[in-house]
Amino acid sequence: MSSLMFPLLLVLLAVPLFLSARKQKRAVAEQQKLLNSLEPGDRVMTTSGLYATVADASDETTIDLEIAEGVVTTWLRQAVREKVVADTETDAVVDDVDETDAVVAEPVQQDTKK
Repeated sequence: MSSLMFPLLLVLLAVPLFLSARKQKRAVAEQQKLLNSLEPGDRVMTTSGLYATVADASDETTIDLEIAEGVVTTWLRQAVREKVVADTETDAVVDDVDETDAVVAEPVQQDTKK
């Protein structure tokens, strides 16, 4: 019976390792595709959470990002986490709260008798 358990145990350990390796390889390929597709004007977010606009993407290892108007800094390409798609719907300020819907708390009277 134990001779049957050993191969089964190996299969149970090998399958998750194989699947996680495939998933990691796919993620690396997608990140490389993103880094190769960057062009000037693209909005990006870095791994540190900084939002910027690509100013120059001609170098293979570095990329120039404009972090504020007229402020261009040089970063490693690997520091870019993702492209940011501008969502024009969320840029608008929504103020649709009706004053009649507001909940008003009534004052609470405390019992001072002991």
